[in-house]
Amino acid sequence: MPHRLAVYPGTFDPVSNGHLDVIQRGSQLFEQLVVACAVNISKQPLFGLSERLEMLREVTSDLPNVRVESFTGMVVDYVRGLSGKVILRGLRTFSDYENEVQMAYANRTFAPEIETIFVCASLEESFISSRLIREAAALDGDISRFVPEPVAERLRAKAQQLKSDVEDHGKGR
Repeated sequence: MPHRLAVYPGTFDPVSNGHLDVIQRGSQLFEQLVVACAVNISKQPLFGLSERLEMLREVTSDLPNVRVESFTGMVVDYVRGLSGKVILRGLRTFSDYENEVQMAYANRTFAPEIETIFVCASLEESFISSRLIREAAALDGDISRFVPEPVAERLRAKAQQLKSDVEDHGKGR
């Protein structure tokens, strides 16, 4: 029986054109795609959860079969809670492949009924990472090629705020 629902989990800090590419392609493969924004206690995101959800909803608003939610805990438990059977993941590089396959095997150990399906990133998006985008934004780099414009605007504002905070801290304020 074909799977009608897939879950694309991630922290999306920020959502990039690479993420959006996987979302758009996933929306064509499944009747319903849930983009699941993770609350990861081991990471210090640049954007808060509500900001990341807002950005994801904004850039996927034209995809009627995509919905954006958040989750905590193990992704397989979240997928089970939705009666889902598929985790969608994007691959950019060989190191991504190694990490993602390791995660897929672990998920399969916890939930053998849930499959992980990989989508290779488009060549144009294959080198994009959220870390690279955050660093470029902090250094006033042109990030418009890597993220949708509404996300770029938020990144620029966040970078300015962080610079202002650092300058104020350096001045003893």
